[in-house]
Amino acid sequence: MTSASPAAAPLPTRRPALLARLAEPRTYDLAIIGGGATGLGVALDAALRGLSVVLVESHDFAKGTSSRATKLVHGGVRYLAQGNIGLVREALHERATLLHNAPHLARPLPFVMPSYQWWETPFYGVGLKMYDALAGEAGLGSTEFLGRSETLRLLPTARADGLKGGVKYWDGQFDDARLALAIARTAAAQGALLVNYCAATGLVHEDGKITGLTCEDRETGRTFRIAARCVVNATGVWVDEFRQKDGDAVHRPVRPMVAPSQGVHVVVDRDFLPTDHALLVPKTADGRVLFAVPWLGKTILGTTDTPRHDLSREPDAFRSELDFILGESARYLSRAPTRADVRSIWVGLRPLVRPQDDDGGNTKGLSREHTVLLSRSGLVTVTGGKWTTYRAMAEDVLAKCAEAGLLPASAPGVTTDFRLVGGTGNLPAHPGIGAAAGWHSYGSETDSVRSLPGSANLLADGLSEAMVRFAVRNEYARTVEDVLARRSRWLFLDAKKAGELAPVVAGLIRDELGAESGADPKQGDFEALAAHYLALPA
Repeated sequence: MTSASPAAAPLPTRRPALLARLAEPRTYDLAIIGGGATGLGVALDAALRGLSVVLVESHDFAKGTSSRATKLVHGGVRYLAQGNIGLVREALHERATLLHNAPHLARPLPFVMPSYQWWETPFYGVGLKMYDALAGEAGLGSTEFLGRSETLRLLPTARADGLKGGVKYWDGQFDDARLALAIARTAAAQGALLVNYCAATGLVHEDGKITGLTCEDRETGRTFRIAARCVVNATGVWVDEFRQKDGDAVHRPVRPMVAPSQGVHVVVDRDFLPTDHALLVPKTADGRVLFAVPWLGKTILGTTDTPRHDLSREPDAFRSELDFILGESARYLSRAPTRADVRSIWVGLRPLVRPQDDDGGNTKGLSREHTVLLSRSGLVTVTGGKWTTYRAMAEDVLAKCAEAGLLPASAPGVTTDFRLVGGTGNLPAHPGIGAAAGWHSYGSETDSVRSLPGSANLLADGLSEAMVRFAVRNEYARTVEDVLARRSRWLFLDAKKAGELAPVVAGLIRDELGAESGADPKQGDFEALAAHYLALPA
């Protein structure tokens, strides 16, 4: 298909106008609950097919799992080791598509697996050559077998003692929260209505069938009733809440389908791994995977895969998880990071799909693939999967909706070659996602951001006054957390610095929103959150 582009001028995201549209009496083709990667992907795909779309999100877009990924756009090396060829092939195809459609937010990233046993280089190298073959023309670079000296050149702080060599391969990397925002804004440019801080409170049924939903503006308490021909539940690890509401309404029992797993990430300074290459240990002492990834001027260490039975919006890391990450990092880095070196620690909940006879006690046996279910009343639920395949997941959701007769059938593929906002036209030079954020992060919208007041007033590296104003005017930001956690990523990079930035950012938000009803930048809440991202498990 011919590549298409969103509107060049950034659309305003003023909340009074969004709520006025939400209050209009109409019936939408599609109503989506959940503003993470999956829900936003469905909104964009549906809007591009000419459907009328509304999406409501109880918190901020990508507040949950979608802003807490390991920041990798990947086919899944460990899934290849498990023999899941189909999942890997699909993900490698989607990796190339994502990098093409958001070149300002997703870039190729070279990885190095250091080898400390004689057999590791040929063993893992052969597997990664298969990874290349599955990618085919969508490959990002060829796998290379490395000697000891070349491995140390690419990973200068890798432990040299006992090092035999290594394997270099390619995957992708991205800024997850800003990609979510780009998808949301691109969907809005195609006519979709998306509202954050607007919680779905119930499902509307008529004669046993879903005909819409109710929602509440969390800033003012104002309530809305939305009529829709099709309702999609895309709330990630929280999908069972709305499945239960649906079951209760029609008096049918519902078995939970999600077994949450948490992944912990620790951020340290870049000098622990001063390179543009990521380090991957495919099998640690206890069989887990360890990443050390350069990201936005820092280094991410992780991750874990631990069953979790509660669904906190801000889950805590377990002491054993932090000990694992720091302990394994010490085995592979010449300078071992300690608890005192942690700049931020954050946790994401993965919505793993459990078999109906599984209690979710062992995450390795749960499905990493996505699942789309249709209830008898017509609620379409999607969960599972991963960021890399968000676009394919959206196509599967709309196919299920059409199969059920809830939406008209239409050909897939409308998002395959459709650049997201900021990814069109002439793009500024990009140093890679491993480098600190800056004007390049806005892609083709850079000039629009620079034109706002305060472009020369730098609040911190990669964050200017103009960027804060752009976040409020054009990126749906309402609070200090929205700006410092997801428009800028300072909360995830250096929580102490993020807390220090809170007062000036709150002042700019107040200046932008003025006397707007319900507006509150929630400075105190954010300062408490920043302290939480600094608090290590005892």
